[in-house]
Amino acid sequence: MLEGLEITEILLADLKNDNIEFRIESEFYKKEYQILKQKLLSKPHKELSYFLKQPVQTGHTPSMKNTKFYGGNIKFVKTDNLHDNYIKKDFNHYLSEFGNAIIQRTFLKENDIITTIIGATYDIIARSCIVRKDLLPANINQNIALIRVDINKISPEVLNIYLNSYFGKKYLQYLSRQMEQVNLNCREVEKVIVPIFHIDFQNKIEEIVKIAHSKHEQSQSLYCQAEELLFKNIGLKDFKPNERGTNIKSLKKSFLVTGRLDAEYYQPKYEDYIQLIKKYSGGFDSLQKICNLKDTNFIPQEKKEYQYIELSDIGSYGNITSCILATGNELPSRARRKINTNDVIVSSIEGSLKSCALVTKNYDNALCSTGFYVINSQIINSETILILLKSEVMQNILKQNCSGTILTAINKDEFKLIPIPLITPKIQQQIAELIKQSFSLRTESEHLLDKAKNMVEKEIEGEKK
Repeated sequence: MLEGLEITEILLADLKNDNIEFRIESEFYKKEYQILKQKLLSKPHKELSYFLKQPVQTGHTPSMKNTKFYGGNIKFVKTDNLHDNYIKKDFNHYLSEFGNAIIQRTFLKENDIITTIIGATYDIIARSCIVRKDLLPANINQNIALIRVDINKISPEVLNIYLNSYFGKKYLQYLSRQMEQVNLNCREVEKVIVPIFHIDFQNKIEEIVKIAHSKHEQSQSLYCQAEELLFKNIGLKDFKPNERGTNIKSLKKSFLVTGRLDAEYYQPKYEDYIQLIKKYSGGFDSLQKICNLKDTNFIPQEKKEYQYIELSDIGSYGNITSCILATGNELPSRARRKINTNDVIVSSIEGSLKSCALVTKNYDNALCSTGFYVINSQIINSETILILLKSEVMQNILKQNCSGTILTAINKDEFKLIPIPLITPKIQQQIAELIKQSFSLRTESEHLLDKAKNMVEKEIEGEKK
């Protein structure tokens, strides 16, 4: 009768002694968690609270109704930005100095660690990342916890790697609870068991992480060089569009041509961006004449496993950061676009137009959501297309052509007609070389972080009390 069920027997006395909050939900006593806990308790260890400079704290969201709180230069980090070992830098909101003052206690500093503590699923809980100088100034909302480490007790790099390891991540998930959302509080975060690693081992981990971070910085620098090269070539670097909020159009030159009556569409700045493209010295053409649009639906086989890419899997620098592995019968109905090496995928949704990525060989034959357009070209290389589509000029042209009410997006017909500058082959080649180097360094950085994480996991598995 009990076949396939998991049963854990806990004595009431043990439950009272080791459970201050008297938690009785079955999830808390899963065998996986009990084995994990005993493994960590068998090692020299301290609770996270011992290693802290100050108690764990969560951020807050200043009232969105008060415009004085927003529009500054202080990055507002939310759950969507925070991932395992990296922070996606496409921020929806920036705080003003006034708004930041409201939540000053969680104003981030270099070498802070932040982790998600509220999310729709367990997978969202315990995403942790160390704060680097290039993120600052920044603050966090209420779904994220700030862990400020006492560097005299543990290296922030080591603690962050531990929290990203199987043991650290799982322990945070163990402490969390499923209500309307999965969540845990600050005091629970402080109860995470942290092994005490030998100083020589800490130094090795710290060195690997710092090399990984250096390669990551080099990767970002090369990507920015590619952007600068393109911007200078098309005249965008010192370009300032007309910010006037009004425009006068006759019916003949507006609705009868475009079919659009929304005022947003006719902002003067959009006309300026389009003229910038049309004046490009190398010429221009429509996307449909330059690119191949892959819009045929792919039907996955029910029992075959696929890599599936969604909007949340796209990084800030045109890279795919992760994917979901699932069989065809487990995939959502929107998983209908097959992608291949050197394709470029670009979001069609207005709020996510910057979610563009170059498909590398490790995602060849993966699937992506129908919320992306998938393109490639024989005229412009994929690296240049990527930088173009993420540029200020193309982002504005894409945004202008979005339409809809509940879900605003750019439809296929409008997408195919957007103007694309015919970047000269020499510039294309230079951009391609910079992006390839950037992606290579990013991959090296990720491999080093994985190496450090594996070393921590093996150290825990192999230690003897």
